[in-house]
Amino acid sequence: MKRQNVRRALILIMFILLPVIFLYFSPAIPFFGAMEGIVSGSMVVFSVLLVASLFWGRAFCGWLCPVGGMQECCTSASNKNTKGGKLNLIKYFIWVPWLTSILILAVLAGGFKRIDFTYCTTGGISLLNTQAYIVYYVCLSIVLILALAGGKRAFCHYVCWAAPFMVLGSKLKSRMKYPSLKLSADREKCTDCGLCNKKCPMSINVKEMIKRDPVEDSECILCGECIDSCPKKVIKYSL
Repeated sequence: MKRQNVRRALILIMFILLPVIFLYFSPAIPFFGAMEGIVSGSMVVFSVLLVASLFWGRAFCGWLCPVGGMQECCTSASNKNTKGGKLNLIKYFIWVPWLTSILILAVLAGGFKRIDFTYCTTGGISLLNTQAYIVYYVCLSIVLILALAGGKRAFCHYVCWAAPFMVLGSKLKSRMKYPSLKLSADREKCTDCGLCNKKCPMSINVKEMIKRDPVEDSECILCGECIDSCPKKVIKYSL
């Protein structure tokens, strides 16, 4: 459990820092930057998440995501499981036209000409004016409503525009089979107690997941809750 205390502390700290880093996760600023041929800070962040996921999958979501920190705080008010399945595809219907539009705008601007990490921020800080705070609290309200009405980490499942970057990276690393962070399981030890399912913040059917080879799910954020809750130590991190 000590590992989970560290993980929860990290994502809570990231949530506290969100007013400072908010615009570096913005889906809107890449549009403005693309129209001027500028790679904005948020596009740099999304690119880094993609590259990192080639080695660590969606571990960012489980260990450092500020919005994930907020959603896990919401579980004290609503701890119901999120309905997955085809509803998880909603984020891809958001991501594909979003990314395509950015690329089209960049082409119309003559391509990306420079990187400006602090583009559209004031001194590199996200929230320094009233308008920015209005946008910030509207976005937090959307996350809050989804978490309370849709279940655990509903925003991650249905809306997050950063998640597909990491899902893509995770799929690539799985296909290419080079050493990377993943889960493995000793299936013979499993007693079907169901604690892994209960603890999973992404509402994944972990009991079924560990029967597959490789042990993976596109919604798994490698948080380790299933590892640390299993009394028989069936699941573990591996490379």
